[in-house]
Amino acid sequence: FVNSVVCSFCFRGGAELLFDGVKKHQVTLPCQPEPWDIRNLLKWIKQNLLKERQELFMQGDSVRPGILVLINDADWELMGELDYKLQDQDNVLFISTLHGG
Repeated sequence: FVNSVVCSFCFRGGAELLFDGVKKHQVTLPCQPEPWDIRNLLKWIKQNLLKERQELFMQGDSVRPGILVLINDADWELMGELDYKLQDQDNVLFISTLHGG
């Protein structure tokens, strides 16, 4: 089993409204057989943190288009997106660029 991983997640640009208005979460992810990656993390966030209107945050197994994901201040596209393996103390930032009219 892989050790638990401590990470922080931030939600900005309106995404925090889907998480009871809480912008920053410090989380210890439980031990599991394989390393935590962003794909597993999104499932965990959906089950444990997301409070409403999941369609505004998730699309299929990923975040919906219009949500920027930064891992330790770098675009997740440079890090392998859903396959990025989380490290202890990683900081994952979700920024919604979608604004209602």
